[in-house]
Amino acid sequence: MSGQSRKARDGFRGCAELRGAIRVSRRRVLQAGTLGWLGLGLADYLARPALAGESQRLITPTAKRCIFIFMWGGPSHLDTFDLKPEAPAEVRGEFRPIATNVAGIQICEHFKQLARHADKLAVIRSLNHSDPAHLSSGHATLTGQWAPVRNSDAEPPSDRDNPHIGAVMARLRPAEGALPSAVTMPWLAFHPAAPGGEAPGQHAGFLGKRYEPFLIKGDPNDAKFRIKALELPGTVTAQRLASRRELLGVIDRQRAALEQAGESAAMNQFQQQAFSLLASPAAREAFDISAEPTKVRDRYGRNIHGQCVLLARRLVERGVPLVSINWHNDGRNFWDTHGNNFNRLKNDLIPPADRALSALLEDLDERGLLDETIVAWVGEFGRRPRITAGNAGREHWPWCYNGLLAGGGIRGGTLYGASDAQGMHPADLPVSPLDYAATLYHALGIRPEATLPDSLNRPRHLCGGKPILPLFG
Repeated sequence: MSGQSRKARDGFRGCAELRGAIRVSRRRVLQAGTLGWLGLGLADYLARPALAGESQRLITPTAKRCIFIFMWGGPSHLDTFDLKPEAPAEVRGEFRPIATNVAGIQICEHFKQLARHADKLAVIRSLNHSDPAHLSSGHATLTGQWAPVRNSDAEPPSDRDNPHIGAVMARLRPAEGALPSAVTMPWLAFHPAAPGGEAPGQHAGFLGKRYEPFLIKGDPNDAKFRIKALELPGTVTAQRLASRRELLGVIDRQRAALEQAGESAAMNQFQQQAFSLLASPAAREAFDISAEPTKVRDRYGRNIHGQCVLLARRLVERGVPLVSINWHNDGRNFWDTHGNNFNRLKNDLIPPADRALSALLEDLDERGLLDETIVAWVGEFGRRPRITAGNAGREHWPWCYNGLLAGGGIRGGTLYGASDAQGMHPADLPVSPLDYAATLYHALGIRPEATLPDSLNRPRHLCGGKPILPLFG
């Protein structure tokens, strides 16, 4: 079924909660040889029971889908969407602002394509917080809650973390059919200079591993790009897969007499979903970026970021509720431009970001999907409003930075908030990363103030912010 013909549903599914720990289980079945070639990670991902009573956490959504573009490293607000041409030279830098297709909104001269789509954008110029560490501020950006340990680049992910917004979607707004409820690509954001390494907030945290976003690794621009989890081994045909499904059913029926009914039923559900994902031509087609016309692929940019953004469009078009794109590992510290800031932005960072976001907004609009898809473009902080002498870099600066929103009911052609004359601090309408996340939750029909139980059945708030309601309408 094509993305254009598929009708997204507004309703929310609810069924009885599947309770109890799954004690027997995946390990034993894997050892039996029936699911060994599926991969434990896939089975864990698919273990996502729907819950009763979730309607209290839901509201009427403006958006049905979300594409979250995480600009890992911290883009310089002064050199992207909040230039200060009147500031001293050591603050403003070498880029000039240019007009956009919306009167009164100017952005960096190197975002030439995006300048033609400002009428679709809300530019938030007053994002701020006080955490200059990549890892803990990344957690706040991706979850809408402060990290368990703030101001720290030494704390890796843990089950104490709040869940990534995609994990919450998997819990409360799961996809229908065989497709995943949340996808992350092309890697889990990692900083080699941070003692903790991988950024927290990219996992399911206290919700448990069954709600982990489905991780796609690799470069979709590579002609050899494949998603191994969606490929049958060479010796397994579709007919043989069906036979293994039948065999698994026999094993489940034999085991049912020895195990609690709830556990057996739950395990059966997970295995059936795993089989469905592998056996579904529609699922495999959704991930097949090679099916896109050459002209479309070129439009997004023939690079890892552009093709990830295009793949995200394919996935949301076909029913995946949330796709998160982390800026890729370029081997040069991503948007973390402590040195050579202007050359890095002009030559390496802005061009693919400009091309991909512009193509996405235009493509979603042309396909009639922009109104039901909210697009987020944001980093974990900005850069210091003073150029570092000697290496033309900018240091971390969380006290003021920018973020973009588009689609999903967001009023385009909007500036929200303002910074002071040198981009040091918000001068009007300050917004926290928690508020930014709350705005996404609100658009997606999830109450930001809602709670969900952790592994000890303690209620945990999803988000600590308030949605920016003036951006809607």
